[in-house]
Amino acid sequence: MTSPAPSGPPLLGPLLAHLRLARGWSQSRLAAELCAASGVPTLSRHEVSRWERHLRVPGGFWLGWLAVVLAVPLDTLVEAAVRTRRLDGDADERAARRFRAAVAGAGPYPPRAPSGPGRPSGRRGPGDRTARPAPGRTPGTAGTR
Repeated sequence: MTSPAPSGPPLLGPLLAHLRLARGWSQSRLAAELCAASGVPTLSRHEVSRWERHLRVPGGFWLGWLAVVLAVPLDTLVEAAVRTRRLDGDADERAARRFRAAVAGAGPYPPRAPSGPGRPSGRRGPGDRTARPAPGRTPGTAGTR
């Protein structure tokens, strides 16, 4: 059972649902608008649903694009996100200040993730292949006995 929402400014989930429904958009449509605006094609209606049901709180990147797509001030969404995080009990005031500062640095159009040959995960991609001999073989001796 969920505890009733405290009075005061709205929490992020109901605010997003209200803004979305005021435009007559489905969760799929909002996800599509966010994908088109941000250039990130991987957001689905399922994630929008998780945000609206308080299962997740979007980070600064998506809050910035939500503000753009829904035409609301970023501060409104950030305050609602901070309030939602506090309600969930996973953020204290210092974390809320850090979150506000991180989002404030993102600007109205959050930057896309950097792309390039460096992979922070350490995993190798197709362009990173180097010739390695099979175990137990010496380079340049393939086919010789």
